Amino acid sequence: MMSAVYTYTEARQNLASLLDKAAREGAVRVKRKDGQIFVIKPEQQAGSPLDVEGIDLDISTAEIVQFVQEGRRVYEITGDSA
Repeated sequence: MMSAVYTYTEARQNLASLLDKAAREGAVRVKRKDGQIFVIKPEQQAGSPLDVEGIDLDISTAEIVQFVQEGRRVYEITGDSA
C-alpha cells in the first residue's frame, strides 16, 4: 500500500532507502513542486515459463526409470508414435 508521498528533495536525498522501500512495498510516490506525482516501483523480472515449482510425488528415481522403460516397451510393441 502506497501511503506516504515523498517530495522530490526527500526522494533525491534518500534515494537508496526509497528504492529499498519500493522493493519491499511494491511502489513509492514522489511529488514534484508543480504537483505532479510519480510512482517508483521495481521492474518485474521476466522469468522462464519453464521455471515452475516442483511437486512431491513421493516416488523414487527407480520408479521413474521403471515408468519410462515400460512406456518404451509399449511404444516398441504397438509402434504407436502418437
